[in-house]
Amino acid sequence: MNPKASLIVGIVCISFSPIFVKLSVAPAITSGFYRIFFAWIFLVPYCIVKGNLKIERKDLLVALLGGVVFGADIAVWNLSLMKISATISTLIANLAPLWVGLLSFLILRKKSGASFWIGTWIAIFGMVILVGYQQIFHLQFNIGLILALIASLFYAIYIMITKGILQKISTVTFMFYNMLGASVFLFLISLLQHNAMLGFPASTWLYLLGMGLICQLAGWITINYSLNYLDATKVSVALLSQTVIAGVWAMIFLAEKLEFKEIAGSIIILTGIAITFLKRRQLNNS
Repeated sequence: MNPKASLIVGIVCISFSPIFVKLSVAPAITSGFYRIFFAWIFLVPYCIVKGNLKIERKDLLVALLGGVVFGADIAVWNLSLMKISATISTLIANLAPLWVGLLSFLILRKKSGASFWIGTWIAIFGMVILVGYQQIFHLQFNIGLILALIASLFYAIYIMITKGILQKISTVTFMFYNMLGASVFLFLISLLQHNAMLGFPASTWLYLLGMGLICQLAGWITINYSLNYLDATKVSVALLSQTVIAGVWAMIFLAEKLEFKEIAGSIIILTGIAITFLKRRQLNNS
């Protein structure tokens, strides 16, 4: 497949995730488990036939740990989707790049350029517009927004943990062990919370299967494929469009409507995130 076409397919696939979560009647963490598990099950035969399971111990630990963090990200994000609109939750979850920059600065002492900080402050300003300054002033935060923020932080940690591993092992091998770790983690959390795992209507099983095969498997295989040929910065910026596409699906399938402040805040946030990526591209070209 053409890398650009592959990227477009991947973005469209993952944009359906919040819609499937909201349409299913499964508990949030249970739906997260089946999303990863169904994708993993369909990946297993391919890995066995192709013999793509060899991996060094250090890389295995990174892949499994990354899977646990990714599972936590999916779980918290799904919980957020139960509290707020699919569009806003998806948007806030995409703040992960800002967290990566901040954590790199605070923990690794990695200096970020002026454009990163400009983009960060623009995104924060957009958050204030979206949430409402009155709520922030009185410390009245919607739990759904807080969960989405935590999800974005988890994904940022996931990016930092797994950074560079795909240069050592194949994408399919990484996804096999990564999703294995995520599946086991989410399954144990579901058991501890005594969440329902079976007995769902046929429509819910179709949504769960759709999450696994369309959003997780097809979505991320096509996106990872495009990363082998396209500039990572361009792909990262393009991935922000999933928020817009998810918003369109939410209007069509969930009849969601956004207030003016939410639309304005969303545009400002996306602009801020894009500015941080554009700076990285300039650095790469210099």
